[in-house]
Amino acid sequence: MKKLLALVLLVVFALAGYVAAGPFLTARSISDAVQRGDMVSLRRDVDFDLVRSSIKAQLEDFLARKMGDPGTDDRLKALGRQVTATMTSGVVDALATPAGIGAILQGRSVVRRAMGYPADPAAPTDVQFDPLRDASYRYESASRFTATVQNADGVPIVFVFTRTGVRWRVTDVRLPVDRLVASLVA
Repeated sequence: MKKLLALVLLVVFALAGYVAAGPFLTARSISDAVQRGDMVSLRRDVDFDLVRSSIKAQLEDFLARKMGDPGTDDRLKALGRQVTATMTSGVVDALATPAGIGAILQGRSVVRRAMGYPADPAAPTDVQFDPLRDASYRYESASRFTATVQNADGVPIVFVFTRTGVRWRVTDVRLPVDRLVASLVA
């Protein structure tokens, strides 16, 4: 009876350890998949549909705050909202990819290259990146975990991992849109 109890406790502790280590194992898996360019493995660890929805909501909120009160009857503002809503979809589709997250993490240097300015020699130029390198990790609850990294301009990007059963996946990328826009236009 004591051996059975010890075995059950061992299994419970092993399972709890595996669940607790899960976000770290997922982060390592994501880094490896990005380095190898293995999109199948990356899609297993990142729910791009949820990430896309989250980024879209963040951008729409930012644009709505910049456009002002939607209750005003200004036809030009209404047209502006319609145009920005259309543009948001394209931006979100570009950002909710490994390359898009890499561009956010590289910060202003990517925008400078896109505009034809000389690239910052200190900025990374390769497409391969490790999005969770030098991250600070934190459990928010038993099924929610965050990894915060600073982009090249010092803007924090938060990757949110969510647990379903014993499996962890990235389901959200929190972007401080105000600070990102400010750092890109500076």
